Amino acid sequence: MRASELRQAWIEFFQARAHTHVPSSSLIPTHPSAPMFTNSGMMQFVPYFLGEEPVPFTPRRAVSVQKCVRAGGKHNDLDAIGRSLRHLSFFEMLGNFSFGDYFKAEAIPWAWEMVTEVLGIDGDRVWVTVHESDDEAEEIWADAVGFPRERIQRLGEDNFWEMGDTGPCGPSSELFFDFGPEHGPDGGPANPAAERRYVEIYNNVFPQFFRRADGSLVDLENKGIDVGAGLERILGALAGTPSMYAADSLSMLVDAAQAVTGKRLGDSDLGDIALRLLADHTRTMAFLIADGVIPSNEDRGYVLRRIIRRAIRFAYLLDVETPVCPPLVERCIEIMGDDYPELVGSQDLVLGIVSREEDRFRQTLRVGSQTLDTELDRLPEGGSLPGAVAFQLHDTYGFPLEVTQEVAELKGYTIDRAGFDTAMDEQRRRAKAGRKGGGVASDDAAAEYQRLVGEHGPTTFTGRDEDATEATVIGIVGDEVFLDRTPFYAESGGQVGDTGQMQSDTGIVEVLDTTYALPGLHRHRITVVEGEVSVGQKVLVGIDVERRAAIRRNHTGTHVLHWALRSVLGDHVKQQGSLVAPGRLRFDFSHFEALTPDEITAVEDAVNHEILANAPVHHFETTKEEAEKLGAIAFFGDKYGERVRVLQAGEHSTELCGGTHVSALGDIGPMKIIAEGSIGSNLRRIEAVTGLGPIERLRHEEAVLLRSASLVGVSPEELVEGIEKRLAELKDLRDELKAVKRQAATGQAGAIAADAVDGIVVTRRDEMPRDDLRDLAIAVRQQPGIRGVVIGGAPEGGGVAIVAAVATDSGLHASDLIAGAAKLVQGGTGKNADLAVAGGRDPSKLDEALDMVRGAIPAGG
Repeated sequence: MRASELRQAWIEFFQARAHTHVPSSSLIPTHPSAPMFTNSGMMQFVPYFLGEEPVPFTPRRAVSVQKCVRAGGKHNDLDAIGRSLRHLSFFEMLGNFSFGDYFKAEAIPWAWEMVTEVLGIDGDRVWVTVHESDDEAEEIWADAVGFPRERIQRLGEDNFWEMGDTGPCGPSSELFFDFGPEHGPDGGPANPAAERRYVEIYNNVFPQFFRRADGSLVDLENKGIDVGAGLERILGALAGTPSMYAADSLSMLVDAAQAVTGKRLGDSDLGDIALRLLADHTRTMAFLIADGVIPSNEDRGYVLRRIIRRAIRFAYLLDVETPVCPPLVERCIEIMGDDYPELVGSQDLVLGIVSREEDRFRQTLRVGSQTLDTELDRLPEGGSLPGAVAFQLHDTYGFPLEVTQEVAELKGYTIDRAGFDTAMDEQRRRAKAGRKGGGVASDDAAAEYQRLVGEHGPTTFTGRDEDATEATVIGIVGDEVFLDRTPFYAESGGQVGDTGQMQSDTGIVEVLDTTYALPGLHRHRITVVEGEVSVGQKVLVGIDVERRAAIRRNHTGTHVLHWALRSVLGDHVKQQGSLVAPGRLRFDFSHFEALTPDEITAVEDAVNHEILANAPVHHFETTKEEAEKLGAIAFFGDKYGERVRVLQAGEHSTELCGGTHVSALGDIGPMKIIAEGSIGSNLRRIEAVTGLGPIERLRHEEAVLLRSASLVGVSPEELVEGIEKRLAELKDLRDELKAVKRQAATGQAGAIAADAVDGIVVTRRDEMPRDDLRDLAIAVRQQPGIRGVVIGGAPEGGGVAIVAAVATDSGLHASDLIAGAAKLVQGGTGKNADLAVAGGRDPSKLDEALDMVRGAIPAGG
């Protein structure tokens, strides 16, 4: 069975049982509790399991084939990739789900029917596990399915699923395929020594409890089903091999890796690991980039870069000098593009990024290899490579510890593993301290949010049609007020939340910000102006209208800017983040180099031409499928349900967006780009202003221009010529001053030379700039009978300067003369033989340093 056939069989089986087919969500999850990447089929359904959002399916059932990545965080399989036949960083999870609809009595027989009848797997080679407390599941397996009890085993925590420390949880029941005695001892899945023989292929999770903060369990009112079946593992079972690399797309990618590298499976252990790793990592990098992740040094981008570099590194270890990622990614798109059209649509982007990453990293690898060789050459025979060096190779050059260790051992050296671990722990500590993330509400607040949503449902947002409304206060948590309806936009999609006022019969409060406490639940953060507002009261609420109007201009402007960037720079430009505030807009996007002034001008012109055309702006709700037909572009990191809002900003820009917008492009006013720069590898950021912003900026710049012209003593039109004239005059004055200083130095030079001992002068002159010390030393050297001079000083502004100047026939070397002194003052010097200047940070050691110079001069020259 091919992967495409398995996907289709799974979907059709559950569609026939009234499940709604939900396409795979992005690898970038949106729920606040989500990990870095989507790593399970249930991830996109978390709001339904938590009761945060109403289930949109009738009946309340869904089936999906979800693309997943496990790389980073709690679920990180990277180190096992290639070495294990059962671990992947990218995989597909077949799933079926019930949100309070059916339960174990239906899910378990369906699992058996799917595995044995649809897929044709030999039932005699299947083992089942249930949780040690789950009598109900075992009885269904034995009595309803007729499964032999001798192949049902009870396990503990391995068969109990939890979403977190609190929240939905429950037992699970797993199906394992027995690959036979040649793959390990018998004893079933309960035997830890037999994990290579008995491989899990299907997992029924039964979320039936809610774990409270005190650890106690209570029954959920709506019990659920969360099934996950690994597509690659099932393909392996169908092919009769425990290796997921021997079936379908991974097998074809292993073949492609063999063709690209010229290596064959079985040639060597390292070669086998590398070929499997290349096959796996190719899929991961292709899908992550297609979903909008760009290699960088932070967060998801860092993990993607690490994956790309691991693939390149293993090819490098096989002595493969030609690029491997582009041809492998191209083959991946050929194999999987029909089932995942986003790969085909992003092919140029994916190929461009991996090509650039490989070119750059291969240069780094060459330097890293040289660094390792240099460090090993410094060690005594049989010595130990410091852990800090091994960590630098790992962190900077991407060398895994085991590779460094292997190279070192081949040359007869060991590695300080404890030192490496210490450096790694310190990096993790810094990463944890610097990790960005929103705060987590206290258990009491979280419970109250859940109660509000459960009793009142999502907040009704009226802000698209009105600026003020009457609402009822349904809850207050600290300085947060919750209403049944509100015109206040809650921060999302890059747009900041609204501010404004609430007024009741008993008080007035100012709304400082609006965010989501839970999806759909608006949270108004307030400060009391007078009196009080209480739960149950009617309140008149109104937004800051002028502030909202400025935000609307900037938000619609962001969409036009996105179109203009793609028009000028190319379709590889994808939005990577944004901030839409009243005073400015910020737009982050994928691009590989700084914009030239001409490109910035072209983008500005394109935007402003669109604005001047004043085309209407249409903002409407439709189905996600219809939006895709309209060609709507989805924004990075945003979450979209089955119903979406589409923004058509003029003739050229059609994108998904739930924000607030102007009604015609002319309402934006002029746009001016005020900054463009890098925020990471392959990531750029533009800041711009619209509406009155460009006019205010123009007025400010005119004021600066007038003031500058006044200071130079010319009219604004003559300012450039006036500045050039003043600069020329300043240069002449500086030249004159230098000449005077040289003349003064020559005057001092004779007096200093008079103190020479055997043609050598060592002296101190403070409060002189470094250049003046240098000129003075040269002047002294030119005095009759002087072989060499060293002058030290503590210049204004701090630090130390030491200058050495020697005659060409003196037999002295200027740099050598002051090298020791430079180290003493915590500095360094160059290698010039006739004239050397050293800097330092410790003036308190200057006299001692000069004495060192005196002592270093050989007696008699």
